[in-house]
Formats: sequence, C-alpha cells, structure tokens
Amino acid sequence: MNGINTTIVSKMISPGGKWSSRIKRGKQITFTAMENGANVSLLLYNADDTAERYNMPDTLKAQYTAYLTKGNVLLSDNGRVLASITEDSIGWHDTISGYCTRQQIDQKYGETTYQELRNDWYQNGEGNLIVELFRNGLTTSDLSPVVNLFSKVSCDDEGNTQFVQGHTKKGDKVTLRTEMDVLLVLSNTPNPLDTNKTYTTAPIEITITDAEPVKEDDVCLNHRPENRRAFENTWEYLLLSKGGIQ
Repeated sequence: MNGINTTIVSKMISPGGKWSSRIKRGKQITFTAMENGANVSLLLYNADDTAERYNMPDTLKAQYTAYLTKGNVLLSDNGRVLASITEDSIGWHDTISGYCTRQQIDQKYGETTYQELRNDWYQNGEGNLIVELFRNGLTTSDLSPVVNLFSKVSCDDEGNTQFVQGHTKKGDKVTLRTEMDVLLVLSNTPNPLDTNKTYTTAPIEITITDAEPVKEDDVCLNHRPENRRAFENTWEYLLLSKGGIQ
C-alpha cells in the first residue's frame, strides 16, 4: 500500500502544455514551479457529476477574499469543497483574470502555427482547456472561471488590475488536497494579464501522494465558519453517495 509520502504519480507539464485526470478523494497534489514566472490555469469538477464544478464567486465571497492561498478551499456551486490549499510558499493565486485566448496570444506575441514550429508554437489557455474537456466527455459549454496558480493580480483603490511580475520564483510550491473525487484540467500557458513582451511559461512538476485525513485542527476546515459548513456538506454527500468519508 502507498504511504502518506509515497509518490503515486509524478508528471512534468512543459511550457504551453496541458493535462487532465480524474483524481480520487484524499490525494495531495503538489505543483512546483521549475523556473521563475509560472502560471497554470486550473479547472475543477466533481468527477461523478461534472455539472458540479468550481464556483469562483461563491469561493471568494464565502472566504472574504479575492485570491487564494493556504487555508482557502475551492467551493463548488453546490456549496461543497472540491479541494483545499494545504500548503503554499507563494501566498497569492489569481482568481479573476481568466485564461488566455488564441486572439490574445497572437496579438501580444505574434502569430505562430504548429506546422511551422511544431511543439514550440504558442499555445493558448482556452484552446488547451477545450482539448482536455473534450477528452473527458465535456464541451466548450463546460468552460468556467479558472484559478491561475502562481500568478498575482492585484487591484488598486480605483479598481484597476495590475499583474505582478516576478511573483513566483523557481522552486515555489502549492499543494491541493482533494476533498471529493475530482476531474482536474490544467493549461500551462501565460496569464492573460502578463505584461511580459515575450511568450514565457515555466515547466511545472506535479506530484500526487496520499493525503492525511482531515483533522479537527485542520487549517482549511477552520479558516472560516463557512469553510466548516462546506466541509460538513461534503461529508454528508460522501456518506450518502459513497457510504463513507474515508
């Protein structure tokens, strides 16, 4: 049997790359930036019922925040916890910028084609996410707001957004713990608000291990009263649909 710290899967997502997988509850997913300036756009769904997915407005308003970090949870539109952020060396992950499109990439960095550059052509977040959605039986109608891991976008007092260059350094890590069986969809492409004039992304290592069970003093469970209620909703769902929460 796998121990808590035993690696189940380790993958490298190259710049411009994409990946998706169904992942069981009780796993720990650690993302590591292998170079400076990483950005990974993330979608999250209930693997058993993909109509339930990450809900950005509910996640933010329930936790009184505009960004995510350790202690925060990713809530579904049914008020349940899809995943929790249990460790974070960075302190801020963007929730408001969305994913880059083909038009944005072409306008900012210049047009490229696969026929010309093969795997070095400039991929876009929307295209990558759509490919992975189709691979999992979903369609473009299932696109929804993403979390941009490793990016920081702040707002000034007048509501203007600002992309923070140099926010993530080589070796920075963030860890998600799955609280339900989930479908995870990723695109390793630039943040749409990135001010860098060249197409730049960093390789990302993903390591999946077994997570320790949620304890009473868990930082995510106790972050806010709303978090605890969402965990209780999740546990009730698991008891009724799976026969248990372990």
